[in-house]
Amino acid sequence: MKEYKTGQIRNIALVSHNGAGKTTFVERLLFDTGVTTRMGQVDNGTAAMDFEEEEMDRQSSIAMAIAPIEWQNNKINLLDTPGYVDFIGEVNSAIRVTESAIIFVEAVAGVEVGTELVWQYAGDRNMPRILLVNKMDRENVTLDRVMRSIRENLSGNFIQIQLPIGEGTAFEGVIDLISMKARMGTDDEIVEIPSDLVDAAEEARFALVEAAAEGDDELLLKYLEGEELADEELRSGLRSAIQSGQVVPIMYAAPQPGIAVKPILETIVEMFPAPNEVGPFTAANAAGEETEYEVDDLSPLAAFIFKTREDPYGKLSYLRVYGGMLESDSRVWDTGLDSEVRVATLNLLRGKEQLPITKLHSGDIGAVVKLGDAATNDTLCDQGNKLSLKPVTQPSPIVSVAVHPVAQSDVAKLTTALNRLAAEDPTLRWNSEPATRETILSGMGSAHVDIAVKKAQSKFGVNLTTSIPKVPYRETITKTNSSEYTHKKQTGGAGQYARVFMRVESLPDDEEFQFDSEIFGGAISGPFVVAVEKGCKQAIQSGVMAGYPMTGIKAVVYDGKEHPVDSKEIAFQIAGRECFKKAALGADPVLLEPIFEVTVSVPADNMGDIMGDLNSRRARVLGMDQEGTKAIVKAEVPLAEMQTYSADLRSMTQGRGVFGMEFLRYGRVPAHLQESIVIQRQKEKELEKA
Repeated sequence: MKEYKTGQIRNIALVSHNGAGKTTFVERLLFDTGVTTRMGQVDNGTAAMDFEEEEMDRQSSIAMAIAPIEWQNNKINLLDTPGYVDFIGEVNSAIRVTESAIIFVEAVAGVEVGTELVWQYAGDRNMPRILLVNKMDRENVTLDRVMRSIRENLSGNFIQIQLPIGEGTAFEGVIDLISMKARMGTDDEIVEIPSDLVDAAEEARFALVEAAAEGDDELLLKYLEGEELADEELRSGLRSAIQSGQVVPIMYAAPQPGIAVKPILETIVEMFPAPNEVGPFTAANAAGEETEYEVDDLSPLAAFIFKTREDPYGKLSYLRVYGGMLESDSRVWDTGLDSEVRVATLNLLRGKEQLPITKLHSGDIGAVVKLGDAATNDTLCDQGNKLSLKPVTQPSPIVSVAVHPVAQSDVAKLTTALNRLAAEDPTLRWNSEPATRETILSGMGSAHVDIAVKKAQSKFGVNLTTSIPKVPYRETITKTNSSEYTHKKQTGGAGQYARVFMRVESLPDDEEFQFDSEIFGGAISGPFVVAVEKGCKQAIQSGVMAGYPMTGIKAVVYDGKEHPVDSKEIAFQIAGRECFKKAALGADPVLLEPIFEVTVSVPADNMGDIMGDLNSRRARVLGMDQEGTKAIVKAEVPLAEMQTYSADLRSMTQGRGVFGMEFLRYGRVPAHLQESIVIQRQKEKELEKA
């Protein structure tokens, strides 16, 4: 591929709900532009964009893939993203590094929940967009129905720049409302508009001219004065209106047979902005001060790593250059690592295929193999001008599983495998939960987590089983109580002796543990007071009711006694631990459970079912709102009631409901549930001992 400069580049995110035909669209473009000699098929695993083993098995994208297309002396970087909402992190990364988006709407299904989500994300960035009604050749396509679905579920000023010629199996091509010509068949033949569609085309063009005029003040004045706009003026006004977000053009295509695909490439080049046409980028310097820079080869180097993939030949870092030029065989500064890294060979990516290049101009997208310890969200720059770009904002995970190594050999590799999975996908998180002694893997949905577990085996050779995680309860006290404990041990010769008097007090919820000493007169010497504190810290790790860690407690040692020969640090450590337990047991201990703030977005028709279900989950509703046809509920819900909510919500809303959750605080478990939890925990501990 030849070298393209900033003004010749277009970066486009392809986004939609699952099954809308994004990957097939890219495969058609690769074939039509001569990149491939045979059009790849999603159904039989030959698609260049779906090269992961899991993608071929599922016949669906699970990761972002890049396809650079050359068209009319321009380079179009197409970022094909997964449509399943579990992989929304891939979509967020693609939207972060592109200037424009094509939103796909499947012609039969209409606007689905995934499309609504990506529409909102692209809208939040005010990205220029095309709405592509795709798979127009499918049976049962009804244009009126899909247009109604668009207007009911998406907000925007939609304007048709094409009219379809036929629908369903009768779809033959499109009418270009700018040139007022028809584009027919798989060879994109340009002919006159069919006579039965002339009136409809003229009416639609009238609306298009009006929208284009509003994109430019001079054109609007000319239009209001009754003058006719030339085609070039129409294109210029439309380009301004699209790039400013004033209008969203609607187009139509059937990529599988190859009908009306080339007009989309033409529209991308003509209507979408190059990277240097959307304004400057913002980066922070070493002092944290933010400055704007032009997207230009002469600006300071700023290359952003937006994705990491584990490749058989090593880690592959996907990057977008915002300022300056990045060259092969160079050394640059990684502000995330705060160290120098070596850029060996730069590559363009076409699916899994790597095409070596010598340099990337500002605005372009490429990849580097084996970029040291560089990670997603790092910025590469010059050591003399250290810059940092803002990271991709990703949602918090909503589904968790406990993972268990199958064999002893898997235990040793577990941490490394989980770290590599999380490096590939920032929406995957993992942690070791001390309260339950489980390793927790969290993601955006059950499919997301299941695929991560399969990847651990196929990519990293770690066999895992999963289970529903235990709830990480905590324990605390509700009143002040004092106690004393004497530790004596005589085994011949020097023994062990320590006596401790201790008071425990309740602390506010946001404080975990405090220790204080009120010893006066040297009843316990300083080193032994420190040993008592160690004993208290040991005790809070295992609790006094059900073995859960304790929080919100202050321990005060106020008296004690030591022996000149038998007193040792270990004796006071044991005495401190046992005295703490004794005091805490008498301070009315209770269980605490994690509480999350949950935001649920569902169709308004499902509102009643959702509210009833949340009430059954011990939720405390914080508020309700309406956005278009969507009802949004915010509530505080215990984690124990959210373990299966992802699947339950999909079932209740036929897949149209989505939710997010953020940890809020720990709250007291109701008394009627506390007893059963303690009994169950005691049974588990007995089984562990057996």
